[in-house]
Amino acid sequence: MEECKMKKLLAAVLTAALTVGMLVGCGGSDSGDGGASKSGESSAKTAKVIDVDLTNEEYAFGVDKSQPELLEQVNAFIAKIQEDGTLDEIFDKYFGGGEPTPVESAALDESKDQLVVATNAAFEPFEYMEGENYVGIDMEIAALLAEELGQELVIQNMDFDAVCLSVGQQKCDIAMAGLTVSEDRKEYVTFSESYYQASQRLIVPSDDTTFDDMTDAETIAAALGELDSSVLIGVQQGTTGNSYVEGSDDLGFPGLNATCKTYKNGSLAVQDMLNGNINYVIIDAAPAAAITESINEMQ
Repeated sequence: MEECKMKKLLAAVLTAALTVGMLVGCGGSDSGDGGASKSGESSAKTAKVIDVDLTNEEYAFGVDKSQPELLEQVNAFIAKIQEDGTLDEIFDKYFGGGEPTPVESAALDESKDQLVVATNAAFEPFEYMEGENYVGIDMEIAALLAEELGQELVIQNMDFDAVCLSVGQQKCDIAMAGLTVSEDRKEYVTFSESYYQASQRLIVPSDDTTFDDMTDAETIAAALGELDSSVLIGVQQGTTGNSYVEGSDDLGFPGLNATCKTYKNGSLAVQDMLNGNINYVIIDAAPAAAITESINEMQ
């Protein structure tokens, strides 16, 4: 019996020693990744957005070319919500700290009168998911547009570079996905009037000071132009940021010598940057702010 008690006591002592050892190994260092410094501050990496517009763009909705009446209705609706303040109210929800309104999608049913919207719900604050609901500037506009037209709203979520194509193939009625107007996309859709002025922004690790003193697009573009192929810049596939890095005659971008790495969405690109796998990220300004804020809060 005494021998049994001694064995239990010895096991308890060993367990305590191992626990202390693990705590020291995991949290005792003031410089390890993900650990805590002696001051109690987290050493996790964070990201920051360089507050300079690299481009000037216009967002619009891409309408099925075979539906000119729908285009007229969309343009009239955009003018209406601009004039009566509804569009500003929607913007305020996402840029001014208001409360977003979740949007539900009906199931696709060709026997019903439906407005079928193509989007890529990974582009906060224009379109993203909260549970099974869609949220975002474009999604709220889509819900109001469907209501205005007396149609049931159906949202089809897909890869960004398939959004305009799906409308061009008449699988969807309209593309609403933070779309920059471009000649290449006009091959598939007819663009509505613009509803938002956009730009591209550069995201860097918070401890990178390379661009801190640069205050205009030309200076930053020149610095980016000096980078060689060993530098990796992440972008969301098919976006204007993708075109900025790889070059586009359509949009007037000369392209960079840096290597372009594409991702399904901007969040994956920023996380990969913080993991040390790429150097920078280029994406639209509003998503850049939303992504960095969200990821930094989790670090």
